[in-house]
Amino acid sequence: MMASGFEEEQFVQACCELEQPQVEGWELFVQCHGYSVYRLFDKSSGLYQYKTYGVMEGVTPEVCADVFMDYQYRQRWDAYVKAVYETQENGQHLVFWETIFPFPMSNREYVFRSELQPMEHKGRRMWVALVRSVPSTIPERPGVVRVDSFAQTCVLTSDGKFGTKSFMYYFDNPKGNIPTWMVNWAAKKGIPEFIITMQDACRAYPSYKAQQQRHQRQQ
Repeated sequence: MMASGFEEEQFVQACCELEQPQVEGWELFVQCHGYSVYRLFDKSSGLYQYKTYGVMEGVTPEVCADVFMDYQYRQRWDAYVKAVYETQENGQHLVFWETIFPFPMSNREYVFRSELQPMEHKGRRMWVALVRSVPSTIPERPGVVRVDSFAQTCVLTSDGKFGTKSFMYYFDNPKGNIPTWMVNWAAKKGIPEFIITMQDACRAYPSYKAQQQRHQRQQ
């Protein structure tokens, strides 16, 4: 087991998923902007797991990986992030994240560990990010719901041209009495919206980093 708590095999399995999508039994949910989104009903929670496969044009996997892991930058381009910070707890590097939910629902907060690992897989350079919720002593905020079950996987590689081929897995149990129709509507609307927004964020990232470096030199 790795120091982060992730198994090496988890990173390898993620690479295999990008190479050969595992969607047997999954429902094709929506196709948009070069991406196919699949979902699978999770009986234990009554919610869906999601997988996306596609190509993000005009950005390299290195930049996409940096954007995925740069939580401070995320606050600039993701309108649903209210607060995010990184911290240490029991020797683990953790991320605290609060997501804005529409009124009258309460916001959700997450505490998770994440790790990005560049890998060579069958002659291809890949970037694998694993994200999993963890128990934490960070106090829950009044009026905000703590999400205990959250998992995300992101795998990135070159599409052989000037873009990034990617696979993402996502599961989130927001808890509370949220109607199923609302969850489905949010997913169908939110996933395509996220893809577009992240593409724009990746394309703007080199300029953002250059600006940050200039600011640091001036201090």
